[in-house]
Amino acid sequence: MNKLWTRDFKIITIGSIISMLGNSVAGFAIGLLVLDYTQSTLLFSLFMVVYNLPKIVAPLFAGPYLDRFSRKKVIYTLDFFSSAVFFLMFLLLRADWFNYPVFLGIVLLIGTIDGVYSVAYESFYPNLVSKGNFSKAYSISSMIYPLAAFMVPVASIIYTTTGSAAPLFAFNAVTFFVAALFETRIGYTEMHMQENQSEDKGFSMVSYKADFKEGLQYMKEEKGLQVITAYFFITMFAGGGIHILHLPFFKNNPELFANIPINVVTLYTIISSFGVLGRLTGGFIHYKYKYPVDKKFLIAIIVYTTIALLEAFNLYFPVPLMMLSFFIIGIMGVTSFNIRISATQSYVPDVKRGRFNGTFQMIVSAGNILGQLLAGFLGELYHERHIIMMFMAVNLLAVIFIMYNKREHVKKIYNRRV
Repeated sequence: MNKLWTRDFKIITIGSIISMLGNSVAGFAIGLLVLDYTQSTLLFSLFMVVYNLPKIVAPLFAGPYLDRFSRKKVIYTLDFFSSAVFFLMFLLLRADWFNYPVFLGIVLLIGTIDGVYSVAYESFYPNLVSKGNFSKAYSISSMIYPLAAFMVPVASIIYTTTGSAAPLFAFNAVTFFVAALFETRIGYTEMHMQENQSEDKGFSMVSYKADFKEGLQYMKEEKGLQVITAYFFITMFAGGGIHILHLPFFKNNPELFANIPINVVTLYTIISSFGVLGRLTGGFIHYKYKYPVDKKFLIAIIVYTTIALLEAFNLYFPVPLMMLSFFIIGIMGVTSFNIRISATQSYVPDVKRGRFNGTFQMIVSAGNILGQLLAGFLGELYHERHIIMMFMAVNLLAVIFIMYNKREHVKKIYNRRV
């Protein structure tokens, strides 16, 4: 077994932890900032839509570019740029200046950065993982986000104490700057650029279009990747829809929790924290143990089915069982993530990884946003439990008629030693 904790892997992991801490605080700070200044749920929702929209478009255009130029440079350049953007927001708020259209433009910029960064990171990260360690590496990656989520209560305390989001944006600026400094020290020599380089050694719209078409052709030829992408479009559609209904369910149905002597929003926060704990537990399990290679597809199908069933019915459970359900979903969510990403990122050739990741990110992000919009509309007409059951029924049908029905194509990708 090759060594996992190489110098470059240590650097990318440390950089990821630091920047994810900043991302966690940034998401909380921006949402709170807009709600406090506008006192409008509609304007807050518009902010979230504007932030997420570039995640559909940016990855598609970034993919071919990132197969031709240095992904490492893109990663640390975007982190330096993010640091500057958050420092600007700190200065504006320090001066007690807020303008909704201006901050809407800044959020659009941040969403675009995040869309490009995610493709660059996912395409570069596998190159820093030694052979045979993909599952273990992605288990570490999957634990970073839930760990960073614990920063939100800290950020809340700081905001309450100071009465301003400015210190939080200052923290973001520092974290992204430090993460970028770490990332500049990665020593890996990227080879995909030479293999993808055109004869004129430059970048043009002609070469871009050729790369784009080549990426689409690669997807057409890879039936397993098509099936995986189609399924995750639907599961992200369903997941995006139900997750925005959880908090409204607790707020709109306080009578269901009348025997519990705490605020329903606090109760929801406590219950959802069991999902975070589940993701941490799942990441630890994947780090310590490896699933049998020939059973990974079977495990994935069981995981997809169990998540759909638990998500469909867990809001009917008593609170203790609801907590347990969120915990199990957290573990299984990490299992789903680990099997899928370690398999696809080790399967797709390095020279085509940017194009695949760009297309995949665009499609699943579109599914997520569509699910959110439809659930928000239906939430005005029907009970949250009924909408969630409908979304999970769609998810379960996708498990049966897409993943299981086309299992022979997917097994070739999932059931491999990574």
